[in-house]
Amino acid sequence: MRRLMTGLAVVAAVGLFAGAASAQVKIALNGPITGQLASFGEQMKRGAEMAVADLNAKGGVNGQKITLVIGDDQCDPKQAVAVANRAAQEKVAAVIGHFCSGSSIPASDVYKEENILQITPASTNPKYTDRGYKNTFRVCGRDDQQGIVAGDYIMDKYKGKKVAILHDKTAYGQGLADETKKRLNSKGVKEAMYEAITPGEKDYSALVSKMKQAGIDLIYLGGYHPEGGLIVRQAKEQGLNAVLMGGDALVDKQFWAISGPAGEGTLMTFDADPRKNPVAKPIVDKFKAGGYDPEGYTLYTYAAIQVWAEAATKAKSFKTGDVEKVMRSNKFSTVLNEISFDAKGDTTSPAYKVYVWKNGSYDYVN
Repeated sequence: MRRLMTGLAVVAAVGLFAGAASAQVKIALNGPITGQLASFGEQMKRGAEMAVADLNAKGGVNGQKITLVIGDDQCDPKQAVAVANRAAQEKVAAVIGHFCSGSSIPASDVYKEENILQITPASTNPKYTDRGYKNTFRVCGRDDQQGIVAGDYIMDKYKGKKVAILHDKTAYGQGLADETKKRLNSKGVKEAMYEAITPGEKDYSALVSKMKQAGIDLIYLGGYHPEGGLIVRQAKEQGLNAVLMGGDALVDKQFWAISGPAGEGTLMTFDADPRKNPVAKPIVDKFKAGGYDPEGYTLYTYAAIQVWAEAATKAKSFKTGDVEKVMRSNKFSTVLNEISFDAKGDTTSPAYKVYVWKNGSYDYVN
């Protein structure tokens, strides 16, 4: 029985096909199209629209043109369930999404119940794939992988320094903070502070004062760019020159728009930047020719659709059972390089690196 829909779902059907008589198959792109994290939703939407347009220009998949159905979950768990139910009602062949782990995890229960394939380009919490659902996949890495990279970097570059670990109480933010903490603690490093913050707050001056009094040298944030930008800016305003470090949710130019020059030197972990990948150059050039820089999760979303399309083609079917079997036993050529999946549905080739913000843009740490 389909789950009861709760909340309001903003869903727009985008028909990217020519000829009303053409056979069609629907896939959904579900993520934060509006709200505080809409910039990430924009990345996903751009990537999905380009991927679908490119597939349809080549005749579609299995002789059918692709229609993209866009659902807005605002990174809210209840909204995510409503959007998931709407995708089921639309009878989509696959869902690309969600962005936030806190959305992907509850939504995945709906997709399991409705037997819909789910591929997230961005949700990193281990729980998403650890539950053993056969229909769940991701083309990004996991927090327990990202936390190791962050923890090792902190131990190497900030040995003996005072570290504050903050998290925003979300599945993503707390999960990433705890994995980084776990790595540090396993190596005998004890954080000077471990604090939860409330997402959406505008004034973190009390927290900054507490960190300043504690003599914090590095602030590790498990959370998103709106809070990260505010915290580092307010820290600099109070004379706390601690370095901010976070995860892949700082990979957005909106971080710098919020932090301003205070964001200079901010560190973050993220998978290898696909814009630097030679195999992605034709698609990157195409985006840039249209005036858009495909940063962050744009190309991860494009790749997720590439994987689905290749798998459906090899399976000669859009049925979830047929496609997921192909996905677990094959390799796929994408803008992220060749992708394959393990038994859980995780990518077998995560490549987390440390980045630094400089002059309003980010790049690998030298």
